[in-house]
Amino acid sequence: MMMNRRQFLARSAMFGAAAWLAASPSGRLLAAGAQGKALGIQLYMVLKSYQADPLGTLKTLKSIGYTEIEAIVTTTAATLRDQLKEAGLNCPSMHFDSLGFDPGVEAAHTLGAKFIVSSMLPSIMQKEKGAGAPEPTYSLDEAKRTAEYANRLGEKAKKAGLQYAYHNHHLEFTDVGGGQTFYDVLLKETDHQVVHFELDCGWVHMGGKNPADYFKANAGRIALMHAKDFLPGAGGKDFPGAELGRGTLDYKPIMAAADRAGLKHCFVEQEGPFSRMSDLEAARIDYAYLKPLR
Repeated sequence: MMMNRRQFLARSAMFGAAAWLAASPSGRLLAAGAQGKALGIQLYMVLKSYQADPLGTLKTLKSIGYTEIEAIVTTTAATLRDQLKEAGLNCPSMHFDSLGFDPGVEAAHTLGAKFIVSSMLPSIMQKEKGAGAPEPTYSLDEAKRTAEYANRLGEKAKKAGLQYAYHNHHLEFTDVGGGQTFYDVLLKETDHQVVHFELDCGWVHMGGKNPADYFKANAGRIALMHAKDFLPGAGGKDFPGAELGRGTLDYKPIMAAADRAGLKHCFVEQEGPFSRMSDLEAARIDYAYLKPLR
């Protein structure tokens, strides 16, 4: 059985730490769809199919209509680059958690990616403290330390000709006092020039917040997004993924807000388990729902 994405990223963080510390009322939604903006998918979503048939899976994604992949590297960056080229897919962004930051920079250059993204930064920071380090508490002090760490990553990425982005899960929306969340502190205390954000809308919703509100309040800062949803009743330790349009989120207002805020790349990512259908069948449904809004 495949581990879920959060388990995968948490495990990867241990290794990465060693490497380096219809139309809207305004008509804008129709305009966005008419522009034919690219729609991508996070490779992790179809990892099972990709590992069984790498090139066939990528060509299937292309045939569905996806034109961009957000990469995780499970073979070598050069191998994935060649596969993407043959399938006719672009790779504007990659997650470095499974590699570590410095190897991730090298992989991003190989893939031609412009964005390098972390998904479990608080966990990476804790693992750097050594074996037995406590799990992140998502406190105010930790938010400030995480923002400082993200700024350092952002500076290193900039020197390497890349843009760093921070990807959230639901715990970033923990209240840290003063009417603000952990995520609010990150937005306030990171350097706008070197730290951008990848808003995972499904996890925002699981954290009790509205993704559209974050786009509206942070124009120019959220360059990337994950379009994700969960089945009704998800929460606690159980987060079964849902196909877009079959969960609890309406992406029409989210995409409209994202478009106005200057979103550059949108990636579909559905959590497992894929018990109702295969990951590629889910990718097809997700595309059919989201593309008219893009």
